[in-house]
Amino acid sequence: MSITPKSLSGSQIRETFLDFYAQRGHKILPSASLVPEDPTVLLTIAGMLQFKPIFLGQRAAESPRATTSQKCIRTNDIENVGRTARHHTFFEMLGNFSFGDYFKKQAIAWAWELSTEVFGLPASNLVVSVFREDDEAFAIWRDEIGIPGDRIQRMGEADNFWQSGPTGPCGPCSEIYYDFHPERGDNIDLEDDSRFIEFYNLVFMQYNKDAEGNLTPLQNQNIDTGMGLERMAQILQKVPNNYETDLIFPIVQSAAEIAGIDYHNSDENVKVSLKVIGDHIRAVVHMIADEIRASNVGRGYILRRLIRRVVRHGRLIGIEGEFTVRVAESAIGLSEAAYPNVRLREAQIKAELAREEAQFLKTLERGEKLLEEIVDRTKQQANLQISGQDAFTLYDTYGFPLELTQEIAEEQGITVDLNGFEVAMKEQQTRAKEAHQTIDLTVQGSLDKLANTIQKTEFLGYTELSSLAEVKVILVDGEVVESAEAGTEIQVVLNQTPFYAESGGQLGDKGYLNSGESLLVRVDDVKKESDFFVHFGFVERGTLKVGDSLTAKIDNSGRRRIQSNHTATHLLQAALRQIVDNSISQAGSLVSTDRLRFDFNSPRAVTAEELEKIEDLINSWISEAHAAEVAEMPIAQAREKGATAMFGEKYGDVVRVIDFPGVSMELCGGTHVSNTAEIGLFKIVSEAGVAAGTRRIEAVSGQAVLDYLNVRDRVVRDLGDRFKAKPEELPNRITNLQNELKDTQKQLAAVKSELAIVKSDQLLNAAEAIGEFKIIVAQLGDVDAEALKTAAERLQQKLGNAAVVLASVADVDKVSLVAAFSPEVNRKGLQAGKFIGGIAQLCGGKGGGRPNLAQAGGRDASKLQEALDSARNLLVEGLG
Repeated sequence: MSITPKSLSGSQIRETFLDFYAQRGHKILPSASLVPEDPTVLLTIAGMLQFKPIFLGQRAAESPRATTSQKCIRTNDIENVGRTARHHTFFEMLGNFSFGDYFKKQAIAWAWELSTEVFGLPASNLVVSVFREDDEAFAIWRDEIGIPGDRIQRMGEADNFWQSGPTGPCGPCSEIYYDFHPERGDNIDLEDDSRFIEFYNLVFMQYNKDAEGNLTPLQNQNIDTGMGLERMAQILQKVPNNYETDLIFPIVQSAAEIAGIDYHNSDENVKVSLKVIGDHIRAVVHMIADEIRASNVGRGYILRRLIRRVVRHGRLIGIEGEFTVRVAESAIGLSEAAYPNVRLREAQIKAELAREEAQFLKTLERGEKLLEEIVDRTKQQANLQISGQDAFTLYDTYGFPLELTQEIAEEQGITVDLNGFEVAMKEQQTRAKEAHQTIDLTVQGSLDKLANTIQKTEFLGYTELSSLAEVKVILVDGEVVESAEAGTEIQVVLNQTPFYAESGGQLGDKGYLNSGESLLVRVDDVKKESDFFVHFGFVERGTLKVGDSLTAKIDNSGRRRIQSNHTATHLLQAALRQIVDNSISQAGSLVSTDRLRFDFNSPRAVTAEELEKIEDLINSWISEAHAAEVAEMPIAQAREKGATAMFGEKYGDVVRVIDFPGVSMELCGGTHVSNTAEIGLFKIVSEAGVAAGTRRIEAVSGQAVLDYLNVRDRVVRDLGDRFKAKPEELPNRITNLQNELKDTQKQLAAVKSELAIVKSDQLLNAAEAIGEFKIIVAQLGDVDAEALKTAAERLQQKLGNAAVVLASVADVDKVSLVAAFSPEVNRKGLQAGKFIGGIAQLCGGKGGGRPNLAQAGGRDASKLQEALDSARNLLVEGLG
């Protein structure tokens, strides 16, 4: 009896897979975030990533069996997206996992049962691959499952042996392929994408690989599998590619509708663009939902690149203006049942897309024209390669991404000189370094040479404000020396130190190194290079020598201020999340002795009312005297407790957690107060935008609040003395003065307008007749633009069938021009807007307006007479 594959929706396939394994003792776990805990990768690239600590023996499994539908992002094959049937940046990996429970026999049996009996795939359409040396797996497939030996392919290490890295857990794989054309016979080539698609991969983790490449059996044998949801949907829904499944095609259709085209009747290039849009929009929707923000580094750059590719492919199929938000709505609707956070984060997703799209459209307008000229010039020179310098100019001057230049060039059949681009980039970096006023004196290279001879610096500053220390390295002008005399700027490395090195936005400590009365070194800053704390300072007296024992003591007052401001940033983030938006995340910070600066991701400004509430909330936490609880723990445990991490920061397996219970819990290596009461007071100084989607709050705390208020108090007292008013009366007094000033300005404008009219009336008798028309071209002194416009309109109306051009110079570099034309003049082909714009160019300006009335401005008053002469000549010529 022949078996026909079941026709299931993408959602049904996902649900069927998870239910199948749940019925077999697997715990259904949610998809992990696209932002992984694993510091070795930028994005979640596989279903097993969240279980890697278990496979590595670093964490115990909650259940011996698990099953997930994991959202993943991979961009290593981005150039193939839309061009092949199966490549994606975003995809879902269905997986079943065993942590030392069942192994090959059971995994293979269940995979076959699910594929053939549940999904209904005919055995005649299935081909299996195994690792060439895995006789056990080969025997299970042949003898127990019953697959003919000629449909079991042995493959090499590159294809069928999985490893987590150069060392660690690894093992052979077995993959199941679907054969779309079994009628082509037994000549099986699994590299033939037109015939075979790999949809299920079974990894048998049974070895540990050491540094020499030796394999030893693991104590626990694990199973890690992955079934591509999109690939199974293509098979069961009988469509020619993954993009035409119900998981993606509605997104493709929404883009096609916006472009006013039909996908099925489009040529291949248009289909590729539509498929790129469908794939990438899915990716960016989930990335933003997982709190990734567009930027120029790391995963933020990946997001920005994907959005820009969407915009560019939209333009390629004829979409003008912004469209990504409308397409994103389709992606959100498709995903929200399985991933509710995409709907919860809908506002943030759409705001981020709209902002990035608008910004990139401006970049495209600037860069595309220049790139078109470069491509034409390249072809005219019979050259099939854009120079690296041209590509770098596009990148550096116009913000045009290199990969976009490559993509457009490829469409024109030419390439880009990547080596030349890198050379131009390095030259620019060299110029930037040479132009910079400060010199990096840490000299990483010098320290690297000593790394094998000295131990890393031990930091004592969490508990100690001073300590004994031994001088291990002295640097002068970047060179290692044995001693330094008084009057010398130096960098010093100690064996241990209480000085905090600049990190995480917190500035380094200041203080002194001394040995009795004979030696005193002032420390102005501390930075960390690799494992060494480098103390930047100045030898005040004595001679510092390598091997000296001395006392390292920080400036306690400065440390207290820094601790106060650093803890205040933690409270500020907690308050922002509570009052403004729970999705707010830190984008940077600065913690110094006199102030704090906190950058955060937000699609809008924080209102004055919200700022007041934030201040009140933080000051209430301060007055409630919350004690700090500081602990080190595995990062997984910290996340389970709800600790907030700095977005984009890489953390080790063990992290330091600063917890003010009930208020704030963050991963942080900085120094903090032991109780919020030590902060004293908190005051927000300003809130402003610093970049697209990024806001900045500057604030002060503790003693700095008093300093800030003292300055404000002096200003208020000074204003009170000047206006003879009490502080509470100042707002009204200033408002009254502003109103009086506005009234005076209005009166002055009216007087100027009347003066302009009087001056213009004197021009009536000087009107020049040109056939049936009258023209006036004149300068009216220093009247403002509005008065000039009024005068020109009045003159034209009085003259009737006329053209009037007036000019004035209100300031040295401010020329105003107006043209007023009657309808009869317009019928002669003269338009006021175009006419006055051309005249303004002679004065270094521009302008335009309606056919009957237009204004323009210029900067070069010395050219005004020339411009007016030109205007008269053009009018005589046009009306004669």
